[in-house]
Amino acid sequence: MAPVLQIEDLTVSLKRPGDTVPVLEKLSFSVEAGKTIALVGESGCGKSMTALAIMGLMPEGFAISSGRILLEGRDVAHMPNDDLRQLRGNRMSMIFQEPMTALNPVYTVGDQICEALQLHQGLDRPAARERAIAMLRAVQIPAPERRIDVYPHQMSGGMRQRVMIAMALACRPRLLIADEPTTALDVTVQAQIFDLLKILQQDIGTAIVLITHDLSAVADIADDVAVLYAGRSIEQGPSGAILAAPSHPYTRGLIASVPHLRLGQAAAAQPVALAEIPGMVPGLGKRGVLCGFAPRCNHASGRCADTPPPAQAVTPDHHVACWHPQGAMA
Repeated sequence: MAPVLQIEDLTVSLKRPGDTVPVLEKLSFSVEAGKTIALVGESGCGKSMTALAIMGLMPEGFAISSGRILLEGRDVAHMPNDDLRQLRGNRMSMIFQEPMTALNPVYTVGDQICEALQLHQGLDRPAARERAIAMLRAVQIPAPERRIDVYPHQMSGGMRQRVMIAMALACRPRLLIADEPTTALDVTVQAQIFDLLKILQQDIGTAIVLITHDLSAVADIADDVAVLYAGRSIEQGPSGAILAAPSHPYTRGLIASVPHLRLGQAAAAQPVALAEIPGMVPGLGKRGVLCGFAPRCNHASGRCADTPPPAQAVTPDHHVACWHPQGAMA
């Protein structure tokens, strides 16, 4: 089956006076219909920039330097803006981190869902309203016939996030990008949102790119995972395999910092001190071509400081870019 989304050697750069700084470097991954890939890593690793590049919504000064972004075989990386506007909200949609800033406060939630349906699906106003009510019901908003006429500020954070999901899925997109979709929600609502995404994905068959720092969500919803660090993919493969047997020291550090995912330890085990990764992600212009994680890594050697790490196979579908991986194939 051909993937819905295929990223091939994507490089995104920031143009500054007299300088061009890479933000993403040779990023590659794919996701098929009905599947989810999670992009994980600390803030500043390039997760959200990847999403914005796919959607064609990068801030001013950022541009795709090389590579391809294939949506159902079409390269959206080099597509005219008019064509991209026809795809956004239709064939591909995005759930943003904070619904209070993503939703327009002066329009009802129904107006905002109907707008996409009228624009992309050609529905008249009554038909669009009927579909919008059905979508609000699908995302489990009580009394959707009444809630359709309320404004975002009249809803709770969890309800607003459900409206964002309803809006994103109203046109039954082939690709959904969920950028930290449960930020600032309590754990019970987070679980409800992820369960809802799984149910709707099964119904629609949408491919999902989940951007998150929550490894619990990865374990629950993702089929595959790509670990990003300093704009590069450093480990990639099936989520179960990576969470059970991480190979890159950075991935191991991320997992060790989550109590109930600590490298296979049971959640009911006796309390242990949380692990900590010292240092910070290098800023733009300070990454170089070598291993960006080496200054923070207790496995680093001289080779890490003078030669870019190679990509190695842990298993045929699990790869890691590191000079000192755990469990790589010979």
